[in-house]
Amino acid sequence: MLTFHREAAGRRDTIALSPEALVIAGWAGRDEAAIRHHIDELAAIGVPPPSSVPVYYRAAAATLTQSPRLEVLGPDSSGEAEPVIVSLADGLWLGLGSDHTDRKAETVGIALSKQMCGKPVGTGLWRLDEVADHWDELILRAYATIDGARLLYQEGRLTALRTPGDLMARRPGGPDLPPGTVMFGGTLGAIGGIRPAARFEMELEDPVMKRTLAHAYDIAVLPVVA
Repeated sequence: MLTFHREAAGRRDTIALSPEALVIAGWAGRDEAAIRHHIDELAAIGVPPPSSVPVYYRAAAATLTQSPRLEVLGPDSSGEAEPVIVSLADGLWLGLGSDHTDRKAETVGIALSKQMCGKPVGTGLWRLDEVADHWDELILRAYATIDGARLLYQEGRLTALRTPGDLMARRPGGPDLPPGTVMFGGTLGAIGGIRPAARFEMELEDPVMKRTLAHAYDIAVLPVVA
């Protein structure tokens, strides 16, 4: 069960959701050069290129988590900040999440790797239609704590990513997201390359409406026992 604090038209409320489906949109950039950059940085760690662009991976809805602590098996995983579309009974909402991925498993199969780690999501939501007209102005940002140092890990405007309408229109099964569906909307390239961290912090800034969604979690590495 997830709990969200929603903000729309100046009003706030809280809603609980038992998610029914999780879709992770990959290679969701608008800029072909940026897509190639992300493909190349993953290729550098042995990840094969995608079969199509964009591509829609499925993962268990039970992997979604709002816990401040994420347990992972082994030292080879890392986070990726992403805008997240949450379909509720009263429409579409925008949130924030991390497509935390096991990079070692990713070299075997991307779809497999999507299922290997929990998918952290923040508790804040904005109504999607309130930001649709200035989507390109939204800023996605992430910090990673690596070897004790808090480093800027990702940063850029959402002009680099396909809009939710575009992603939904291309999605197999039709353009509508049934209520209870959560869709991750793509990520930005990592500054300095993909690497593991002890803590991952992310934020989605709306400079037009002067507000920010934020979420953070610590990564606990479990030993790999043969």
